[in-house]
Amino acid sequence: MNKFKFLCLLLLGLFIFSCGSNSDKKSSYFKLKTEENKSEFQVGQTIRGSIENLKDRQIDSIRLFFQQKYLKTLISETSFTVALENPKLGRQKLEAIVFSEGETDTISDNFKILNNQPPKAYTYKIINKYPHNKQAYTQGLEFYQDTLYESTGQYGSSSLRKLNLETGEVLNKIILEDRYFGEGLTILNNKLYLLTWREKEGLIYNLDTFKQTGSFAYNQSKEGWGLCNDGEKLYKSDGTEKIWILDSETLAEKDFIQLATNTKIYSKFNELEWIEGKIYANTYQFPSVTIINPKNGAIEGVIDFRGLRDELGNLESLDPQNHVLNGIAYNPNTKKLYVTGKNWDTLFEVEIVEK
Repeated sequence: MNKFKFLCLLLLGLFIFSCGSNSDKKSSYFKLKTEENKSEFQVGQTIRGSIENLKDRQIDSIRLFFQQKYLKTLISETSFTVALENPKLGRQKLEAIVFSEGETDTISDNFKILNNQPPKAYTYKIINKYPHNKQAYTQGLEFYQDTLYESTGQYGSSSLRKLNLETGEVLNKIILEDRYFGEGLTILNNKLYLLTWREKEGLIYNLDTFKQTGSFAYNQSKEGWGLCNDGEKLYKSDGTEKIWILDSETLAEKDFIQLATNTKIYSKFNELEWIEGKIYANTYQFPSVTIINPKNGAIEGVIDFRGLRDELGNLESLDPQNHVLNGIAYNPNTKKLYVTGKNWDTLFEVEIVEK
C-alpha cells in the first residue's frame, strides 16, 4: 500500500511539474507577414509587410533588422517596407524584435533575393596553347609576379608546384601528406595559402621555399574548394552557394556572399580567380566560368567553354566526369587569361568575347 501511495504521489508530482513547465512556455504573440505572402524578390524591389498581432497585445515598439543590420524602429505602426536597393543576394533573413507589455518577442522570416538582370553570355577565342603536365590533377592556378603556381589534388599525390608557363616545366614541387587532398590556392604578401578538401584545414607556405609555416581552420564553411584574393581579403568557395570572405591576418571567416542570377541561387563553384574587381569561378563538372560581383554575389556573366576540351592532345584518355575544366589564372601585368583542366595536356591562353 505504501508503495502504491508513493507511486501515486510520484506520478502526481510529475504531472504538476509538467503542467508548470508548459505554463512557462509561450508561443509567439506576433507573426511577420508580407503582402501576398511573397517570399522571393529581386534587386530594386521592395518588401512590403506588417507585424500581425495574434493576441491583441499592447505594442510599445518594433525594431527591424535585415541581413543582420538594423533598419528602423516602428513606434505607432506595424506596417513596414524594406527597399532592396543594394542587398546581398541569396537566402536572407528579415527579423523583428517586438517590445510588448514588458516582454520582448523575436520573430523572423527568410526571403530569396535575386539579381534584377540576367547574366551576360560570353564565349572565347584561343590565343595560344602551352604544354601542361597531364599528371597534374589541377585544383588551383594563379600568377604571382609573372610566375605561375599550381596546386593539384588526389589523396597520396596532391602537390604544390611552381611552373614555367612557356614550357610547362615544373620549377619547384612538394608533395602534400597522404591525408590531404589538395584544393585551391592563392598568394598574398609573399605567402601561399592552400586549401584541403575535407580535412577542414588550410595550409600556409613560404612562397620562395615552399616550406610550410602555418595552418588555419575553416570554422563555418563546409569544405575547401577554391581560393583567391583581392589584395586585402581572401575569398573561399566550399561547394555550396556561398563564397566565404576571410580576414587576411587571422584567416577567420568573417562574412560570405551567396551566388545568384535573376532566376535562382547556384552552387558548386570551384576554382576562383580575382580579375579586375570581379571573381571568376568555374562550375564543377561544367564547361563554364561565371563572373561574380564580390559585393553582393550577383552572377553577372557566364563564359561558355564548350569545345575547349576537344582541343586536347590526350582527350581520348580522359574521363569526361572527372577530367574537367578546372584552373583559371590571370596575369594582371600582361592582362592575359589562361585556363586548363584536371590532367589536361594543354594550358590555353584565351580571349573572352561577348556573344
